[in-house]
Amino acid sequence: MRSAVSDPKLTRIEVHKDYLKFSAAHFTLFSASARENLHGHDFRVRCTVTAAVGEDGLAFDYGILKQALAALCAELDERVLLPLHSPYLRVEVEDGWVSAHFAAERIPFLARDVLLLPVRNVTAEELAGLLLERLQARPEISALKLQSIALGVSSGRGQWAFAHWGIT
Repeated sequence: MRSAVSDPKLTRIEVHKDYLKFSAAHFTLFSASARENLHGHDFRVRCTVTAAVGEDGLAFDYGILKQALAALCAELDERVLLPLHSPYLRVEVEDGWVSAHFAAERIPFLARDVLLLPVRNVTAEELAGLLLERLQARPEISALKLQSIALGVSSGRGQWAFAHWGIT
């Protein structure tokens, strides 16, 4: 029989709070000639992590994860989100303006309202992957020694996309 000290138990912790959200405008690109109209969502974020339970009965301080997720949401809140790596969209920044060029359209925005993201398309699945990468890059999260992370983004009720890292 193994002792509890040499065989740590893993636990799964899920965090989904009402404040883990951001409101943003976007349009999905379907092809070189088809896109959605500009519209907005109240995106929601949730995160599930797997970690070992320590000798004190705790896996980690949940507040660290909640604060990091809230900070990531705040970065995207009240912005127009545009993809930098789309094969269908060209972005030009000049004199306080951002212009999105799609097919024969030029779509201008004030630069202060736009957040350019290193993604191919502004979709829930791309946002989940981006937020997972940004979460993992935060030193306070990498210090937690997590076994896995699943980060989800919802663009509407009952509709989630998840990005995963670690053991399944």
